[in-house]
Amino acid sequence: MVPSALLQLAETAGQTPSESTQQAVGYPTLFVLVALGALVPVIPTGALVSTAAVVAFHQDALAFGLLLVFGVSALAAFAGDLALYWLGRRGVRSRNGSRWLEALRRRATPERLAQAQRKLDEHGVLVLVVSRLLPGGRIPVMLACLLAELPLRRFARGDAPACLAWAATYGLIGILGGSLFSDPWKGVVLAVALTLAVSAAPSLWRRARHR
Repeated sequence: MVPSALLQLAETAGQTPSESTQQAVGYPTLFVLVALGALVPVIPTGALVSTAAVVAFHQDALAFGLLLVFGVSALAAFAGDLALYWLGRRGVRSRNGSRWLEALRRRATPERLAQAQRKLDEHGVLVLVVSRLLPGGRIPVMLACLLAELPLRRFARGDAPACLAWAATYGLIGILGGSLFSDPWKGVVLAVALTLAVSAAPSLWRRARHR
């Protein structure tokens, strides 16, 4: 589903602005995929945002398209994070927990959870901004917030700027890819490659240090 969506964005980037907005970028589709990506980690949300930014960069209504990509992506990430946090809080309050809380526990190693808890104690919800930008950093910090029983409203105050920074970062990657090539599909390939490299860098660094 996700690869076909990226391919569609690349193939239709040269259409007219109205067609590209409705058929290629598909802002409602972008919103749904990014929001689901906050719940299901198999969806490459960063690559989706960068690809949408490349397409918007090659439209006539450049500023408007990029602002829409930024706004939709940030709002979708925020909605997905709040939904996941709300589901996790239900597990914390429940005697038997929940599958969502257990899924979060499985995705956070004890070492990274302990580090996230220390950062949360030191910096409060501001640590959410950094965790959103670091690949693999969002879940340990969210789990630390859940175990600390932070209210949903307080979590939202820290997560809102985190989602804005996240959307801006991957949007800039897309702008970079779009500005280097006149053919939109080449910019899409570069943007996707950069986002995948950013995502893989932390795990490769940890493996290198371990060796």
